[in-house]
Amino acid sequence: MKAIITGHSRGLGAALAAELLGQGAEVLGLARGSAAGLAAQYPGRFREVALDLSDAQAVAAWATGGALAAFLEGGEGPVMLINNAGTVEPIGPAGTHAPEAVARAVSLNVTVPLLLAEAFIAATGARADRRILHVSSGAGRKPYAGWSVYCTTKAALDHHAATVQEDGLPGLRITSMAPGVVDTDMQATIRGTPEERFGLRDSFVSLKETGALATPAETAARMVAHLLGDAFGAAPLTDVRELG
Repeated sequence: MKAIITGHSRGLGAALAAELLGQGAEVLGLARGSAAGLAAQYPGRFREVALDLSDAQAVAAWATGGALAAFLEGGEGPVMLINNAGTVEPIGPAGTHAPEAVARAVSLNVTVPLLLAEAFIAATGARADRRILHVSSGAGRKPYAGWSVYCTTKAALDHHAATVQEDGLPGLRITSMAPGVVDTDMQATIRGTPEERFGLRDSFVSLKETGALATPAETAARMVAHLLGDAFGAAPLTDVRELG
């Protein structure tokens, strides 16, 4: 089995890559940074490409240039795309965001996942088992003051999964999954936001202080178990906290 993972160099993305590698998958990571530990531990099955995933033009050029299709060729078992990379910024009331911050968030959270999904689907049309996992958020399913951009972009991923499922493409399973609250750099960004820009800041601080955040490894294990299971794709929207 083979998997392409965006944002693999840290946090949940690194944990997802490690979990899949531990189960014997070949993994191709896409990110600006490098996962040196994974490269050293799995030299035969782990590759990475340095890409700015907020640069849709650069990602499109890579995705359609043959490298994506070449990685996915051959082998046995499922081929997978995990759209994990994303940003919670800009945070604050609508009308306070710089245009370039909005554009970067939409590119990273929506445009790039969709164009990678298009390239992945086109490249795997003959495969009997191909799977796409969007890493979404509960914020895509419930509005939060201060997160107008983040909530909107995650809702877009949810709707993309639901719509692609309606296409009924042979061999393709797709799900947009909310991972719950995970102890990553994104959570640190939220806790570091002034309360006047995000009124729920203190509740996220409390989650950290009370040990209520899941670890990336714990969350990745549950996500990968579902990704590789027979039930994956039965529902276009899922939540880690609701998995059996």
